[in-house]
Amino acid sequence: MTLSELKKGAIGIVKEFTDLEMSVKLMEMGCLPGEEITVSRIAPLGDPIAVNVSGYQLSLRRFEASTIILQ
Repeated sequence: MTLSELKKGAIGIVKEFTDLEMSVKLMEMGCLPGEEITVSRIAPLGDPIAVNVSGYQLSLRRFEASTIILQ
């Protein structure tokens, strides 16, 4: 399952990434493997989504979220 498939309020654990370039960017923002990630908001048209990870809120486009694989 990817982060883009989670519903509002759902919690997941980051497992790995599908895109090498995007993974570097996401890891710099705190999306590290093993971190708990929670979907806090989803825009009316589905893009972007707001997630809580590493103690702060992060906004991601649906494409970026689809590169994060969860446990």
